[in-house]
Amino acid sequence: MKTLQTLGLAALLAASSSAFAHGDEAHAKPHKFDAAKVEATDFGQEGDPAKVTRTIKVDMNDNMRFTPANLVIKRGETVRFVVHNGGKVLHEMVLGTSKALAEHAELMKKFPEMEHSDANMAHVKPGRKGEIVSQFTQPGEFQFACLQPGHFEAGMVGKLSVK
Repeated sequence: MKTLQTLGLAALLAASSSAFAHGDEAHAKPHKFDAAKVEATDFGQEGDPAKVTRTIKVDMNDNMRFTPANLVIKRGETVRFVVHNGGKVLHEMVLGTSKALAEHAELMKKFPEMEHSDANMAHVKPGRKGEIVSQFTQPGEFQFACLQPGHFEAGMVGKLSVK
């Protein structure tokens, strides 16, 4: 049954290609903030770029690590993450719960060319920068990870604490 659900989810994701772009940011449509379309997540919601209270720079590299790897956010903060890829391969930063990121990483292994782009992720080519703006409304322990096939499994995961 779980396999059937996974395949069903994959089919839905594949069919929604206009809303998705994964693998190569050149195929991703730039994400534009639209307050009417903001959806709640386990940690908060997409943030309004005009209401950013703090900017955090995060570097990704081919050692499969983020720097810094541990972030503390105040509940209610709207944070702009400026994500730099210092490596030679595509990396990404995706915010979420540990369970959601692990499930997404498994799906990416099965469908490495799967395309999608959401407000909680930035796909960044080597030597380039990307941004994520999030408002953290829920306290708890969350993660950020690179879900390119093999990167998550190699330990490209960081800790995000909302207090």
